[in-house]
Amino acid sequence: LWIVVKAWQRNCSLDSQISTSEPSEQATMAPGVTPCPRAIPGDKATVNNVTYLLIPEATRAQLGSAVTVRLLPGLYSLVFALGLPANALALWVLATRAERRTPTVFLMNLAAADLLLVSVLPFKISYYFLGNHWPFGEALCRLTTALFYGNMYCSVLLLTCISADRYLAVAHPFSSRAFRSPALAAAACAAVWVCSAALTLPLALQRQSYPLLGTGLTLCHDVLPRHEDDGFYFHYFVALIAGAFLLPLVLLVLSSGAVLRVLLRGGRRYSHAAKLTALVVLTLVVFYAPSNVLLLLHYSSPCSKLHGRLYLGYMVSLALSTCNSCADPFVYYYVSEDFREKVRRRVFRGSKKTTTSLKTSKETLPRSKLSVV
Repeated sequence: LWIVVKAWQRNCSLDSQISTSEPSEQATMAPGVTPCPRAIPGDKATVNNVTYLLIPEATRAQLGSAVTVRLLPGLYSLVFALGLPANALALWVLATRAERRTPTVFLMNLAAADLLLVSVLPFKISYYFLGNHWPFGEALCRLTTALFYGNMYCSVLLLTCISADRYLAVAHPFSSRAFRSPALAAAACAAVWVCSAALTLPLALQRQSYPLLGTGLTLCHDVLPRHEDDGFYFHYFVALIAGAFLLPLVLLVLSSGAVLRVLLRGGRRYSHAAKLTALVVLTLVVFYAPSNVLLLLHYSSPCSKLHGRLYLGYMVSLALSTCNSCADPFVYYYVSEDFREKVRRRVFRGSKKTTTSLKTSKETLPRSKLSVV
């Protein structure tokens, strides 16, 4: 991935050198700017003590295109409509009807992270439906941006913890008992939350919303001014992606591969569990890899003409990555026969609360490994 980014930078540098003799859109902007992008790079203009941003007309047209005002809010609305009830129901069942075991602790935190992620989507939906206009103020823009990225990467880290716990339960069911206690699981989840908050803290400490000159629009995070320390943001996002996506992905692939080897030894009896394990890895790659790769390319590209196109593609891939919040409940919770039965009894017949633990169907995992899902 690093080689791809460097090759992209060299290619863009050559394109920039070839086009130096042509008039540039940036020539009409304020002088003294740096070439490194921060979101979509905008140039500052102060009018009546109010700081505005200027961007090229082509970039402005892309931000107001049908992709941003129709496709993005449509995708976020779908994720919100499916993810909110699915994760809320899963969290409620896990918190009130399931025995406190190690997998339950991880799954409760995953449901909470996904629920927090979808809870900020109404603000983004309104923002895009209003034509990229943020009417909610600077504080809420910072909070929404930090919560959006923080809970997204928190979900990735929790998925990795669940995969590691599943590996210990399947590959080392007896020797791992000392390491698979609910208390240690709660401590691991607390560390994940703290790590996610620390990784996204820079987004909450800097200004995120700026009015766009001559439009009456206030943008949130999409267009930010150039700074002399823009190089910091490239390294920040490299560290964020490496620590909160690439490393967890490697660990998840390794642990899931080990689980698959153990399950496949059981033959056709455990083929469903093997397919489910492979599906978890596939969904994580499909939903999260495009947005993280495009994010790196966008922040590493010195080609000003590509900023709008790269960022537009990134926003679409980012919206698609939130679909993982809808997939998590169905992959991790609703595959449980006992979970489905509890939901049916509670929703349709209002049965009394029980404290039995969630178990997987006999066709899914062996009896000695009922707690791994």
